[in-house]
Amino acid sequence: MARKSLVPLVLLVIAACGGDEGTRDAAAMDEGTRDAAAVDEGALDAATVDEGTLDAAAQDEAPTAVDPCTMLFGRPNSSTGLTSAQCRPECACGADTWTAPSYDDEFIHSLIDDWVLAEPLPELTADPYLTPPPPEDPPDAVCAVLPGAPATPRSYQLVTYASAAEARAAGASPTHFGHCGLCSTLANLAVFIQNSDLTAPVRTCGVLGMLQGDSANLACLVALGFERPCAQIWLYNTLHTRTACLDVCMSGLGGSYNQPDGTLSPCLRCDEEQSGPVFKAVSGRTRRNSGLATAICRPCSETRPLVHDY
Repeated sequence: MARKSLVPLVLLVIAACGGDEGTRDAAAMDEGTRDAAAVDEGALDAATVDEGTLDAAAQDEAPTAVDPCTMLFGRPNSSTGLTSAQCRPECACGADTWTAPSYDDEFIHSLIDDWVLAEPLPELTADPYLTPPPPEDPPDAVCAVLPGAPATPRSYQLVTYASAAEARAAGASPTHFGHCGLCSTLANLAVFIQNSDLTAPVRTCGVLGMLQGDSANLACLVALGFERPCAQIWLYNTLHTRTACLDVCMSGLGGSYNQPDGTLSPCLRCDEEQSGPVFKAVSGRTRRNSGLATAICRPCSETRPLVHDY
């Protein structure tokens, strides 16, 4: 009986890891971070401090300086494992500071109600993980929304341009970096914006799929708001991660998304390395290449600044 009671919890961990795609190592951001314990090695013993020095309690009230180049990008929640002192929705390393916007409900609903894709995207007819992913996109390539004639709802096309400047010159608005794919539509963008933590609901859909079959998993993803072609690549990502990362995800049962040093959990890291490249190639849109901060914190070097305005 004890083993049977663990089944739902095990399924929850191995079902999926969020699938937000990229393979750069977050640990690289921490190479220059100083261990807090090392700071005190040369400090004077508190007992020898002159009576005229500031009270230690008063010193503790001063805010701790944060190196902006070690700060991770994201919106941490209770599942992240990090605090706002380690991860924020901003990137401030270098000449420019960029803060990810917060989009209100009116804007989110406009993406669904006020726009319609001129030609619906095709559904997947085969598992994309059966073939290798194509080469990476040129770094400046963007997928952009090219509006049609004014109407309600207004039609639009998704067009891949060599750069954001080229897209804007053509009258289009960049919607993410990289080529257009099955998750590039504005309706799917609305789901990405509404859910800063997609890992938890996608895992829940994965558990449902393991209990009731892949069709139940897909229906669950569609119920989150994803259009069916986008939901399909999330499904295939879940299935592939379940196969490729079973052992490592089970060993991290119940763990947070990020480890204390900021690196990804082994389960999420496995998902990114094993399933991420194909997911990114097929979906087109990811949270990082769309400038969206999520509950999974990552280096700013992996995030592409982008403000959505259509």
